[in-house]
Amino acid sequence: MDSLLIAFDSTQQALRAEMLLEYADIEIDICPTPKEITAGCALSIAFPAPELAEVKRIIEAEKVEIRGLFEKTPDGYDQIH
Repeated sequence: MDSLLIAFDSTQQALRAEMLLEYADIEIDICPTPKEITAGCALSIAFPAPELAEVKRIIEAEKVEIRGLFEKTPDGYDQIH
């Protein structure tokens, strides 16, 4: 299954997003931010692509500050939001 990635500018926001997404029963993985993605935080969250709409809804509703949403491509990562 394809997964997408959320990158953050701060660890505080990454941990907040982790809590919110887990509370919403979205399957997530905390992982190191890939070096191709310039972000202020070493943590990223991977989640299943079919959950994109719900993840975006939670991030916007809770005003979580993110660097962006990314999908893995053969060449690295492309920002999708």
